[in-house]
Amino acid sequence: MHPKLLTVARRRAAARVGNGAIYLHGVETPSGIEQIRVRENITAVESRGGAAKPLPSMPFNLPGTLVPLYAVLNPRLLLPSVTVRDIRHLNFAALRDAGYRGAIFDKDNCLTLPHHDKLVPELEAAWSTALQAFGPSNVLIVSNSAGTREDPAQLQAESVAHHLRAPVLLHAAPKPSYACASAALSALPGLAPHEIVVVGDRVFTDVVLAHRLAHPRTLWARVAARLGIALERSRSAPPPDSGGSDDADSGVGERAPLAVWTVGTWEREGVVMRWAEARLVRLVERCVEGARERREALEERFIDRRVNEQVEKPTRGWFSWVNRVLPRSG
Repeated sequence: MHPKLLTVARRRAAARVGNGAIYLHGVETPSGIEQIRVRENITAVESRGGAAKPLPSMPFNLPGTLVPLYAVLNPRLLLPSVTVRDIRHLNFAALRDAGYRGAIFDKDNCLTLPHHDKLVPELEAAWSTALQAFGPSNVLIVSNSAGTREDPAQLQAESVAHHLRAPVLLHAAPKPSYACASAALSALPGLAPHEIVVVGDRVFTDVVLAHRLAHPRTLWARVAARLGIALERSRSAPPPDSGGSDDADSGVGERAPLAVWTVGTWEREGVVMRWAEARLVRLVERCVEGARERREALEERFIDRRVNEQVEKPTRGWFSWVNRVLPRSG
């Protein structure tokens, strides 16, 4: 690591929460701002000098790799509650009025370009609306890049928290692991899973994480819930106005968060995996009775149709064909 980064990294604007996770509360102090500027300046110098490092690849994600196996037993894990192109299409006021008090957002290709820290300029207004609707303390960034083991000294996490004006979860286990889900809930005290909106661009990580937020935190409790699902299925259906999944969807007796799948991409990445995820979602919707109807009903409530014709599609060029397939599959 660059010596300047090592010096500045001694300060970490973070406080520990349960399960060994670290919850970054922001970077309003001068030392935090200095750290961000040093990181940005070094990146600029490297790029100008011709020695710029290639963008880091995403680390191997074992929990995400195992999702298709879990989906064989519980295919509803792959079902998003709402499908939108990007967060500009969400009606945050309607979400708040429906009882959602907090939100978890993915970072790469949802709010920022992959491996970048700054918000995509086109999302400025929508992001400000989201922060105002839920309050910055009830908004959490959970990424598989910033704030993980691949983020030395949590420098990127602090930079992202500064640019997005929202805290970043520092976690050792990647999404959609149960450890990450437990850490995210600990970072949002006072919020029940069914009061949270989870927004992300990947099914195997973000949508599955949303469902797992409602699962019991221990392995034995999850096994017991799975064995008892047949008995609970008939008595734990959510009220008609609920937007989240019930225990029949999640495999447990608690309603899951609203899982919002953003199918637009700001930079091409994981083309094959995105295509596979879209095909699986489409297949599961065909097999699960009423799944498509539930999604369309929720979209009618929480999508702002007024912006559909005003917003430019984020993907461009040859990759646009993937983007045309995804909305039909979600």
